[in-house]
Amino acid sequence: MIEVKHLYKSFGKKEVLHDINTVFEDGKTNLIIGQSGAGKTVLMRSLVGLIEPTSGEVLYDDRNFVNMTKKEKILMRREMGMIFQGAALFDSLTVLENVRFPLDMFSDMTSQERQRRAQECLDRVNLGGAENKFPGEISGGMQKRVAIARAIVMNPKYLFCDEPNSGLDPKTSLVIDELLSSITRDFNITTIINTHDMNSVMGIGENIVFISDGRKEWQGNKDKVIASRNKKLNDLVFASELFKKVKQAELEG
Repeated sequence: MIEVKHLYKSFGKKEVLHDINTVFEDGKTNLIIGQSGAGKTVLMRSLVGLIEPTSGEVLYDDRNFVNMTKKEKILMRREMGMIFQGAALFDSLTVLENVRFPLDMFSDMTSQERQRRAQECLDRVNLGGAENKFPGEISGGMQKRVAIARAIVMNPKYLFCDEPNSGLDPKTSLVIDELLSSITRDFNITTIINTHDMNSVMGIGENIVFISDGRKEWQGNKDKVIASRNKKLNDLVFASELFKKVKQAELEG
C-alpha cells in the first residue's frame, strides 16, 4: 500500500499540488486521472522520487520515501517497476535482451536463471516467439507488452505506468488494460496508472484518484464514477457520446 499525506509541490511561486491525501491499494489498479496540467504527472513523479515534494509524506508500507537517504531510495526503487509513456526499449537489444536488462544490471541470478526469468515474463504477456526480434520489427502494442514484461521481471511490489495506452488503437488499448489488470491481481501488486484514457477508467478503474487544479477532487471506483454528481469528474469522464449515454441511463435508472 502507498499512502500519500498532505503532499504539496510548488515550482517557484506556482503551486502545482495542494494537500494531496490518498491511498493506493495493494492488488488493485489505481488510476490517476485529470485534465492536462491538473498535476497528475507531478503527483506520479513525486511518488517515485523523480520530483522532490515541497512538503508531505509518501509512505510505502509505512516507510516514508521522502525522508529516505539516497542509498535507501536506490534500494527502494528495486521494489518498483516502471512503464514509460513511450515503451522506452533499447533499439539495439532484442526483445528478450530488453526484458532481461534489469536482471543483468541488478540481479544476483546466474545467466541461465536470468534468461529463464525473462522468458517467463515474455510468456506472461503473450510474446513467446518474439524473443529474437528487435523493437523496430514489432508493433507498438507488442512494444508496450515488452515494456510490461521488463517492468515485472524483478518481481516488483509497486508498478507505475505513465500513459500506457498512449499512441495505441482502442482494441490494443483494451488488451494492455486487461494485461495490467490481470498482472496486478495475480501478483498482488500496487499498480498506479496515470491515464487520459476514459475506457481504462470505466474498464479497470478499481481505485480512481481525480486531480483537478492540483487538488484531489474525487476518489472512488468505476462504479462510483457512474453514479457521481461531481460536475468536473462528469465533464472529464463522460465527454464522449457513448459515455454520455451510459451516464444518462444511470440517472434515468
